[in-house]
Amino acid sequence: MEMLPEAKLDTLLARHAALEAELLGQVNSDTYVRITRELSELTPVVDAVKAYRAATAEMSDIESLIADPQTDSDMRAMAESERPDLEARRDELAQHIRIALLPKDAMDERNVMLEIRAGTGGDEASLFAGDLFRMYERFAALQGWKVEVMSASEGTMGGFKEIVAELQGRGAFAKLKFESGVHRVQRVPDTETQGRIHTSAATVAVLPEAEDVDIDIKDSDLRIETMRAQGAGGQHVNKTESAIRITHIPTGIVVNMQDSRSQHKNRASAMNILRSRVYDAERQRVDAERSAERKGQVGSGDRSERIRTYNFPQGRVTDHRINLTLYKLPQVIAGEALGELVDALTTEHQAAQLAEQGNAA
Repeated sequence: MEMLPEAKLDTLLARHAALEAELLGQVNSDTYVRITRELSELTPVVDAVKAYRAATAEMSDIESLIADPQTDSDMRAMAESERPDLEARRDELAQHIRIALLPKDAMDERNVMLEIRAGTGGDEASLFAGDLFRMYERFAALQGWKVEVMSASEGTMGGFKEIVAELQGRGAFAKLKFESGVHRVQRVPDTETQGRIHTSAATVAVLPEAEDVDIDIKDSDLRIETMRAQGAGGQHVNKTESAIRITHIPTGIVVNMQDSRSQHKNRASAMNILRSRVYDAERQRVDAERSAERKGQVGSGDRSERIRTYNFPQGRVTDHRINLTLYKLPQVIAGEALGELVDALTTEHQAAQLAEQGNAA
């Protein structure tokens, strides 16, 4: 069995004890929040370390008992019968600790900018984009996250041609970062009179919300244009130039925003989305340079990569990256069973990280 880094475990235990001691003293509200947040992250792994060391000590006692020629035969038999369960528990705790010690993505705790766009399939693709948005919206509600729609362009028969929303909640990016890519649906549309199955697609992009400190966007790199809002809105749309188009000249990324009557609000929303897109583009570039082999694991996050198929006639959802099929499509599309896919993708990613560590050791 691969040994755990005992010195690192000692450091974790010492840090946990220091935080608990600090919490007993006089601390202001900001410090209290910081300490309790760090403790909530450390406590599960510290408990696992303590349980692992207790199991290791007990395992050592059992081994000594079995090896001792003075041990009574009944006592030895009892010790040998207990050994497999204790060994399994120790190994399980060790694996839990290894996963907890894996390097964390600095963005994991960030809010998410979720962008869904209808792809091939016309009206049916827009309807599917709407289904996907409601799936993530329901999943977010189950996590206790807040969802705020930033912009939306509705399809002619319902759903969305494009929708951008912010999902605010701790660990949102960690949960959803493997959802980026092309989602495909196979079903009989309501408008289909012959009962033929149609295939449509929608593209999902999950971007970590960028902060000002993450990326420096110079005013000189922006081209900002104002225009009159298009579409429904009564006489207002003809009176004010509240719509905003911002172009980031170095990357060519363009954001249009007209959902608010306030030009100021539209500009703020557009800049928020632009920051996330520019930052995500930079992350993608760095990740591609750093680790080409990562593309073969859970997925590169490439927007053109087909990652999942939702087959309505067969009631199944298949994630092509990990060859996982769930025959519970209604529960997945309702957001209730999406967590099973999310957890499986996370587990696969962790397994790949552990394998990389093992190869590097």
